[in-house]
Amino acid sequence: MSDLNLPMDAVTNFLVDLLNKPSPTGYYAEAMDFVAMNFAMLEIPGADLYVTPKGALIFTLQGRRHDAPRGVTAHVDTLGLMVREIKSSGRLMVNALGGIMWPGIEMEGVTVRTYDNRRYRGTVVPENPSSHVNREIATSPRNADTMEIRLDARTSSAEETRALGIEVGDFVFLDPRVEVSDSGFIRGRFLDDKAGVAAIYGALQLMKENNLTPAQDVAFLIANYEEVGHGGSAGWPYELAELLAIDMGAIGIGQNSDEFSVSICVKDGGGPYHFQMVQKLRRLAAAHKIPYKTDIYLYYASDGTAYWRAGGDARVGLIGPGVDCSHSYERTHREAIEHTTHLLIRYLLDEG
Repeated sequence: MSDLNLPMDAVTNFLVDLLNKPSPTGYYAEAMDFVAMNFAMLEIPGADLYVTPKGALIFTLQGRRHDAPRGVTAHVDTLGLMVREIKSSGRLMVNALGGIMWPGIEMEGVTVRTYDNRRYRGTVVPENPSSHVNREIATSPRNADTMEIRLDARTSSAEETRALGIEVGDFVFLDPRVEVSDSGFIRGRFLDDKAGVAAIYGALQLMKENNLTPAQDVAFLIANYEEVGHGGSAGWPYELAELLAIDMGAIGIGQNSDEFSVSICVKDGGGPYHFQMVQKLRRLAAAHKIPYKTDIYLYYASDGTAYWRAGGDARVGLIGPGVDCSHSYERTHREAIEHTTHLLIRYLLDEG
């Protein structure tokens, strides 16, 4: 498939560890510190790493040329929940961070983080969830008004819950439940878009091990507000000629993407991606025999879209591994991440 020895075991291990770091939109320190530590440990000569005031991670590499700098972005922030109200029962009403699919998190384990970093376990449940008590529970609506957090703490009033240190505005982390199968499947929450961050890590590691230099100066931005629409919109260290966003490829009825290829998005909810970028990505995939699928995502927008909407003038493209069951309990395959990593490397090395 490739004359490059792609470091997929290291990529998978990095991904599993990152998936287990909580990072709902607005709470990013643990995951971002993990990414920064691993990027720094690569010790790539001439690289620079820093965190923007907004909290995004910037990692820059010097290229063979400097006349048309490139950007690459993926996001570490995920879906999550935030305490909206402490109910008279002691249970918690929560508000979604990002596009939560409420039935997809029913009965999921959670951790509530207090202001002073005390942590309490709990479960997302519908109100009155026992089927032996509530005959309508199987068909009742699942939404922000009907779901709550049942705490694993002895509390039956708002006052008792507050005495635990829990308050409105506390973050609630959904359990990622990560599993890697012998057949190469990876499942868990938040492959969107930690799989994309892992692909960047793999590309950087390969370039370090093989002493490869990108064709142009390149800045990698690991965003922390993509799920709410403005992650990659700012913070770039220089004017970009091109921006490559790496995010999941959505799989479903009517879609072309699959779990074994890199997806090249030609259009999403923000409109078509740049024709020249799409053509370049397709040319590189074909030239290096990288399995890919072109696709259109109707209900989707990336940090490339956020960059354009903020006034960015670079050519923008979007690639990523195909991910099944987006915004719920997701799944992809190592091959999709491998092909995404490979296409990213070819893009970074390409002189065109």
